[in-house]
Amino acid sequence: MAIQIVMNRTGDSRHPFNPHDVQEMAKAEQRFYELTKAGFIAAVRTGSGQTSQIRSFDPTAEQTLFFPRLVGG
Repeated sequence: MAIQIVMNRTGDSRHPFNPHDVQEMAKAEQRFYELTKAGFIAAVRTGSGQTSQIRSFDPTAEQTLFFPRLVGG
């Protein structure tokens, strides 16, 4: 089971999906592109406490994290 974790003001929301289910995979890919288009940064876990930014949907990723862009001054 793979999961997409979307960080937000209240913590996070989690969206698990089965990478072997075509419909669930399509929904996860759509969510990826909707979030990145809305300004979220996507990253996959590469090790304990480490992530690597990605710019396209990775169907083999076990965990994809989405971080909102930071705005400040």
